[in-house]
Amino acid sequence: MTETQAEGENAIPEYDLVIRSGTVADGTGAPLRETDVAVSDGRIVAVGEVAGSGRDEMDARGLLITPGFIDLHTHYDAQLCWSEVMDPSSGHGVTTVVTGNCGVGFAPCSAENRDYLIRLMEGVEDIPEAVMAEGLPWNWESFGDYLDSIERRPHDIDFAVLLPHAPLRVAAMGRRAVDLEPATAQDRAKMRSLAREAMLAGGAGFSSSRSMYHQSSRGESIASLKAGDDELREIAMGLADAGRGVLQAITIDGRYHVEEYEALHRISDQTKRPVSYTLLELPSNQGLWREVLAAVDRDVAKGIDIRLQVFNRPVGVVLGLEASFNPFIANPFYVAELAPLPLSKRVKAMREPEVRARLIADAGNLQHPMSKSVTNYENMYALGEYAEYEPSPETSVAALARARGVPPLAVALDILLENEGRGKLLVTASNFVHGNLDTTLEMMQHDRSVVALGDGGAHYGLVCDASYPTYMLTHWARDRWRGERLDLATAVRMLTKDPAQLQRLHDRGRLAPGMKADINVID
Repeated sequence: MTETQAEGENAIPEYDLVIRSGTVADGTGAPLRETDVAVSDGRIVAVGEVAGSGRDEMDARGLLITPGFIDLHTHYDAQLCWSEVMDPSSGHGVTTVVTGNCGVGFAPCSAENRDYLIRLMEGVEDIPEAVMAEGLPWNWESFGDYLDSIERRPHDIDFAVLLPHAPLRVAAMGRRAVDLEPATAQDRAKMRSLAREAMLAGGAGFSSSRSMYHQSSRGESIASLKAGDDELREIAMGLADAGRGVLQAITIDGRYHVEEYEALHRISDQTKRPVSYTLLELPSNQGLWREVLAAVDRDVAKGIDIRLQVFNRPVGVVLGLEASFNPFIANPFYVAELAPLPLSKRVKAMREPEVRARLIADAGNLQHPMSKSVTNYENMYALGEYAEYEPSPETSVAALARARGVPPLAVALDILLENEGRGKLLVTASNFVHGNLDTTLEMMQHDRSVVALGDGGAHYGLVCDASYPTYMLTHWARDRWRGERLDLATAVRMLTKDPAQLQRLHDRGRLAPGMKADINVID
């Protein structure tokens, strides 16, 4: 052993971690390069050839190195209270989430309003009331106290929290908010004050919904359904008073007019707070997204800070015998006789010829809000073992039924019974109007769009949209065969730098010296 070798072996490591020779997508969209990444004290200190050693060393040859992914639209408001693991988001490379979206959440809240907020979350986000009633500690009333409560528990990823409109309105107006009464000047002033207080306590912004589809489990409309623009403006002024916070909105109210989006632009202009809202390709108004993009281009040119949140695959629901819904939910025979059975016994019964014939012959007559969706066979597809979210129209349940000369329900039943009753059906709604994702790609590529809407923490019996970062890398950057793909560097930028910029998360979203060491190493 030489003297030089001995000195090298005894040298004190310069870094906590060095990731060696990985293929780096740094989040900026720059071309991929093979290089090293060094980390110390939770921060990236070098991206490039690293000569010094690390206390830990990782050989990343052949692996992809990216910043941690950021999901701007989740609903972990309840799960943060009882779990340290934000699954499924963290399992898909997400290291930062924004929760409190869609105007629903649990703070501010006094004791007499807890039940309504739980019912609302159950109805809007498909989270069981019993789980929330058992798991929420309710050791808060103010929004700031809620932030303190969830921060006391360690979590596997970081989170930012939006102030939701429904609990804010109920805190200011009480029962009058649930009854959808107009806010008085005094009510609006109270909401402005509470919004300012929430931002100064650490809130990341404010979220609102005026969606007619957002209802509690008892059918009560979301308290913000009929909130006027003057109310939204006053709350946004609370953010302006604090000098921080992004406005987030779900805008679908049943009218589907560009004017509703333009109203948000005006509020942003008047209060000088950035605004972000969901953009979808809607079957009921197929040209609306183009109108919205034209309005965005026009108003951004005027200096208004607008960003659009776009989902990278069809918006819809997954049906199954173990899921919340399936095509038999309106069938009295299925609901009364089969649904209560354990899955194995249910599958065995549904394979019996006489039971099968009865299920297929009787579409059912029970009233159910999802009845139309779960029998929309033209837009229904087998999801498959390896989930296919851009299926060809000729593989729809309706198309397969026509080709085989059988009722669509027979095809749907066969798919559901696959894999011992664990077969799944995908029903597409928005973002798949023309039977492909070409429009979705165009929306994603707009320079004011950000890919988001994972909905982690919600809808566990309907979807698993929190997997969209993995879909971004596999489908859009590797596997898509029905149209244009994205290059890998661009796909990573859409998951990292772009959402970080929208939410003003200046310390993450890129692999660069000084940035937070949220790093994915991907095979």
